[in-house]
Formats: sequence, C-alpha cells, structure tokens
Amino acid sequence: MTFRALTLSLGLAAFGLANAMSATPQPAPAASVAQAAPPIFILNSLDGTVSVIDPISWSETKRIPTGKEPHHLYMTPDEKSVIVANALSDSLTFIDPRTAEVQKVVPGILDPYQLRFSPDMKWFVTVANRLNHIDIYKWDGQTPTLVKRIQSSKTPSHLWIDSKSTTVWATMQDSDELVAVDLATQVIKWRVKTGPMPADVFGTPDDKTLLVGLTGGDGVEVYDVSSGSAKKVKKIPTGKGAHAFRAVGDKQHVLVSNRVANTLSKIDYTTFTVVDQYPGPTGPDCMDITADGKTILLASRWAQKLTVIDVATRKVVRQIKVGKSPHGVWTLDHAPRQ
Repeated sequence: MTFRALTLSLGLAAFGLANAMSATPQPAPAASVAQAAPPIFILNSLDGTVSVIDPISWSETKRIPTGKEPHHLYMTPDEKSVIVANALSDSLTFIDPRTAEVQKVVPGILDPYQLRFSPDMKWFVTVANRLNHIDIYKWDGQTPTLVKRIQSSKTPSHLWIDSKSTTVWATMQDSDELVAVDLATQVIKWRVKTGPMPADVFGTPDDKTLLVGLTGGDGVEVYDVSSGSAKKVKKIPTGKGAHAFRAVGDKQHVLVSNRVANTLSKIDYTTFTVVDQYPGPTGPDCMDITADGKTILLASRWAQKLTVIDVATRKVVRQIKVGKSPHGVWTLDHAPRQ
C-alpha cells in the first residue's frame, strides 16, 4: 500500500469513528464541572493579595493583587461582586465571585477594616480600625457615598446590622465596648462595657440577642438588645481568644473561632451553650461553610494556610498554602448566614 493510500485509509477510519461517537451522547468533560464550581477567596492581609482556591482540585489557581492589608470581604446585594476592603490603601476592590476577575477599584474609602450591607440594601457601613471611626454610606447599587463619619472609641473592630436595617452594632477592641448606632440619624444610641478585646459580633435572627467574641478572654458574651441599651445575660466559655463567628445555616447554631485555643466551638444560640467542638489549627480566624453544610473553610492565620475541616468526622482533611496572615475567607457556594 502506498503512503498516500495508507493516509487516506486511516483518515476514513478516523472519520467513521468520529461519526459513531457523535451519534452517541458523550459525558461532559471533567474540566467543565471544575469550571462550574465557584472559587474560594482568602485574603492575605500582610501580602496585599487574595488567594483564589479551586474547590475541585483544592489548589491555588492565582493571586490577585489588592491594596495594602485586605482583612475582610462582603458580597454586594445583587451577588455580582465580592468587595475586598483594603484598610491601609483606603480602597475597595470589586471581584467577580464566579470568575475571580477584578471588576473595579474604588478609592477614597478611609481605612475600611470591616464592612457590611444593611439587609434593605440602602446602607453600606465600614469601621476604621486604626483611625477610630464608623462610616455610614448610602448605596446606589454601584458606588458607596459617605453620609456620616462617626467618631468612635478605640479600635473599632466588627459590625452587625439588625434585620430591619435600623441599627448597626460595632465592637471597640481597645476600649472594651459595644456601641449601637441608629442608621436613620447616624448617631450613637448607647455604648456598654464588655470583656477584654471584643472582636466579632453576631445577632440572632429575632434581633433580640447579640453574641460578642472576647479575643482577650476565653469565651463569648451574650447581650439582650431587645429593649433599650444592651444588658449582659451570660458568658459562654468556649476557649482562649474567642474571635470570629460563622452561622452554620440552620437558624440555631453558630461557630466561633478560638484563636489562642486553636479550636472552633459550636454554640446553640437558643440555649446559649456549647454543643460541639472542632479542631482549629494555628490561629483560627474567619470561616465560611459550604452550601451543603459538610465542610468548614478556615483561615489558619499563623500557618499561612486555608484549612478544610470535615463536619461529620470533625477532622482536618487538607490544608492549602496561601499568603501571609490569611484573614477573611469566602465563597459564593456558602451556607445561609443565619
């Protein structure tokens, strides 16, 4: 057989095989499944970057440069952007939560350490951790516009806004206070003393109770905010360095990371008791939980890693190396926030 004839014969065979395959439905390539999974974002505070993690291969796919000291992030109400707050660069970086592409950078946001939207989508609030103020912005769906800058106590840390969008609560880390601000008038309604170094704050769905993590202590304080000023109800022992909260998504339980104890405590916020505990290696900080409720995503701040914890077995199943001092962690594929 000549070379030309052989080539023609092989070509016809290949054509026949391709036709046979096209007549039979073929499974989608594995790559398309991987691309469909929303990425995991983890902020590297001391590197000024965001690590993007593929939840299928559990590998870092890229790092996105941001401003200096990105600490926290929050999704826009339309779910089209995740906003990274760059505290030392006085800016916000908007990132597509599905493609991990930078959409825009908004400058002139003074020291945005922590950030939050009101449920009615009208207000955008930040706290200035180093400059001691709370900023109230109007939100038009595109850009925040400053309405009022409220001077606060020392080192405002974390925020929570009630379900009716009337009150924002903020902790003051270095003056040991919990402060309430009226959103309509942008004035401080009250302030109360807390335990040492209050950090994250979590509100129950009925707006009657706040939980405050004591990074300088060994537990969580419970406050009744149902009428007037906050009244301390009890303290829940969890572990040294109680810091950040993440609701499990069942409207009954919330996790708190104990940064010094290297544990996570599961609190039943109907009884205000610890009902379970998980490992939280090497300075546990912010967390997210996958939509199916099976996996905890944890920033292990002192290890420069994203730690993945299996809820059913209460075991660390993997760790992914990221940048320096990982802090905020978030994915679009998350469990409900209550």
